[in-house]
Amino acid sequence: MSFGAASFHPEHFLWEFKGGVATVTLNRPERKNPLTFESYDELRDTFYALKQAREVRIVVLRGAGGNFCSGGDVHEIIGPLTKMDCDGLLGFTRMTGDLVRAMRSCPQPIIAAVEGVCAGAGAILAMASDIRFAKPDTKTAFLFTRVGLSGADMGACAILPRLIGHGRAAELLFTGRTMTADEGFAWGFYNRVVEDVHGAANALADELARGPSIAHCITKRQLDAEWNVTIDEALEMEARAQARCMDTNDFKRAYEAFANKRKPVFEGN
Repeated sequence: MSFGAASFHPEHFLWEFKGGVATVTLNRPERKNPLTFESYDELRDTFYALKQAREVRIVVLRGAGGNFCSGGDVHEIIGPLTKMDCDGLLGFTRMTGDLVRAMRSCPQPIIAAVEGVCAGAGAILAMASDIRFAKPDTKTAFLFTRVGLSGADMGACAILPRLIGHGRAAELLFTGRTMTADEGFAWGFYNRVVEDVHGAANALADELARGPSIAHCITKRQLDAEWNVTIDEALEMEARAQARCMDTNDFKRAYEAFANKRKPVFEGN
C-alpha cells in the first residue's frame, strides 16, 4: 500500500502524526477496544507500510477510553471462527501472526501505552511492541486457555519467555490468569508503571524521535536478529551494523556538535 503519514486516514483505528511520532489508537471504547477481522488487516498493512515511511520515526500504540485492548471481538471474530473449516481457521491464525510479524519488521520502535484491560490479542499487541508502559490499574492476561485454545498464539510461546522467562511465561499461558502491572514491571514485561501512561509514552516518543532514526532502526532489527546466533555471529552482525551507522550524516553531525559543545540535531540520513 502507498503511504503518507500526514495524509493517512485509516478506517478501523485512529491515527495522529506529529513531530515524527505516529500514534495509533484502538477506538472502540464501548467494547474495550476489541479487534475485528478488518482491524487486524488494517493494522497489519499499516505496520508493513511503515517500512516506506521515513518521516515516521516512532510509533505509539494505545487504546481509547481507559482500556488498551480486550482481544478479538467475541461476536465479530470468536463466533464466526466456530463455523469456519480448517483452511479458513489456518488462514485466520496466519493473518493474526502476520500482524506480529509486521510490528516486528517495521523499522520504527513501537511504544505501547497500556491501561485497563489488556487481554488476549491485546496482550499480544503489547508483547510485540518494543517498549511497554503501564498504568497501575492495568490487567494483562494471555487468556487463550480460557476459551479452549493453547498459549501458542501469535508468537506468544516464542516472544513472551524472552521477555519474562520461561517459567513465568508458562504460568501465564497455561492458566490465562491476570498479570498485575506490578508483576509485569517486576518480571520485565513493563518498562515502567506510571499513572500518566500516555504522557510518559509521548515524552519518550518525542525524545526518541529527536534521536538518530537510522541507528534506532538498526538497534530494533538487531535485537530480534541476534536472538538465535552465536556470539561470533552477533559480533560480525553488529560490526556491519555499526559501520553502517558511522557512514551516516547523523554520525558526523553528532561529532561536530560534541566538538562544538552543543546538542546534535539528527536528520535521519
